[in-house]
Amino acid sequence: MITRRFLLQSAAAAAAYSTQGFRAARAENAPGVTDTEIKIGQTLPYSGPLSAYGVIGRAEAAYFGMINEQGGVNGRKLNLISVDDAYSPPKTVEQVRRLVEQEKVAFLFQTLGTACNLAIRQYCNDNKVPQLFLLTGASVFADPQHFPWTMGFIPNYQTEARIFAKHILATKPNARIGVLYQNDGFGKDYLIGLKAGLGPDNAGMVVKETSFEPSDPTVDSQIATLQGSGADVLLIAAAGKFAPLAIRKAYDIGWRPARYLFYGSASIALLKLAGLDKSKGVITTNFGKDVNDPRWKDDPGVQAWKAFTDKYMSPTEFADANAGEGFGAAATMVQVLKQCGNDLSRDNIMRQAANLKDLELPLLLPGITINTSPTNYSPIRQLQLATFSGESWELFGEVLSD
Repeated sequence: MITRRFLLQSAAAAAAYSTQGFRAARAENAPGVTDTEIKIGQTLPYSGPLSAYGVIGRAEAAYFGMINEQGGVNGRKLNLISVDDAYSPPKTVEQVRRLVEQEKVAFLFQTLGTACNLAIRQYCNDNKVPQLFLLTGASVFADPQHFPWTMGFIPNYQTEARIFAKHILATKPNARIGVLYQNDGFGKDYLIGLKAGLGPDNAGMVVKETSFEPSDPTVDSQIATLQGSGADVLLIAAAGKFAPLAIRKAYDIGWRPARYLFYGSASIALLKLAGLDKSKGVITTNFGKDVNDPRWKDDPGVQAWKAFTDKYMSPTEFADANAGEGFGAAATMVQVLKQCGNDLSRDNIMRQAANLKDLELPLLLPGITINTSPTNYSPIRQLQLATFSGESWELFGEVLSD
């Protein structure tokens, strides 16, 4: 098992590889790899409605930079080419084609968004380009039988929604549930998971479903509609700015439902946009440590993250859960490349990505590890419920799995 010391060990391990004389990658099916470099491609929304997630790419670039300072992986430096797609699927297609066909990247890493990744999935699989550790929990990206070159990373959205449903049934069995969801595969996955978790006998608990488009300026009218439905539970399946907009609007119009929030929007940075006082009591699920919670102050993994942000980033990124996600994903990618040894063909990169065993990263909650196999393309399958205190996320209950 790889322990929380992984962050500190990875640099030393990379240096050790560089002394073993491994230089020439297997030529067959190894684009983007030279004697000195591994090119990695990425699209993220550095502009547009989900630009807050751009911090993920900055954290990953900083992590790879740290590894490069220590000699790289297998004697090669990691060259992350991260470009803006503004969360626009047509732009994602354009940028990915450029990365693959002109930049000649070895693989794609942490491309963000359900719609954006769907737009490039067939292209990647037709061309046998690894599409690794996607920043979307849509269930369609864990389908190795039909799309063997595409692998997710974060927990399945349907899993989280089923966990929410079970909690609602246990704590508020007569609830009237309103759902705010993004009108794409991401949001619709929450509806599927919620209804599956409630079961057919409780389907009537969902009294209103209201969608929004990522191009919408606000969700004010949707929140007003949900309030008017008489809902006393609000499920917010929204990413980026839309989550804090929903929290703030509900509070400002005097609506006080029990609120369940998509884990990807549970960063303190986003909650500050809503107002920390207005976010108090929100429920989410978590798979990572809330570094703002004093309970983790002396945790070795959090201390490693702080040392990293002190040197390579800033206190703002230290407190941002999205930056922490990028930190963990980059560490996971380094582990995959280490396992590849001298065979950096696309085939072997994909093979090793599907061969992670009990990988424990610095910022994962205790008891949560990363596991993959040729039939398991969902690296993180465990979650724990948490509620926002007004300052930090407080965990409750047990670690739950799908």
